[in-house]
Amino acid sequence: MKEFNELCKFVEKIDPVTYTELVTNYSLAILPELAKITGSEDLAVEQFSMFILGAIASDGKLALGEYLVCEPLIKTFFGDTIDYEQAKNRIEKMKDEMDELKNTVDKMVDTYGKLNAKLKEDIIVVCLLLCSIDGKISSKEKKWIKQLIA
Repeated sequence: MKEFNELCKFVEKIDPVTYTELVTNYSLAILPELAKITGSEDLAVEQFSMFILGAIASDGKLALGEYLVCEPLIKTFFGDTIDYEQAKNRIEKMKDEMDELKNTVDKMVDTYGKLNAKLKEDIIVVCLLLCSIDGKISSKEKKWIKQLIA
């Protein structure tokens, strides 16, 4: 528990350049591993997108930083014309769907962890990074990420 809290504090203080570098490097490592497991690059991208949406929706709120980092994915999910305020409102109104998405992501992470422990760790790190984009990992986000670890 102490290590997790220390990791959260560390991630919350990462500078933007390092943050971008970490998210990019982890994503580039995750996608080929997911493709090996799923047998499809398209399915790997789809499932990785679910991990990202689960992370940004884990507290039921969409921070501006989360929107900016994930804008292409959000626009794919909600439509090309959606702006930040509209996306924020949609996520807040989709609580039931987002709870189901988070549960699905949790089950997927556990399944992949049984097949590839390093992949599970990498997915959790990306989720942690995405939750920290606004400089603070909320208690709801921490609770969700801890659930992924177990």
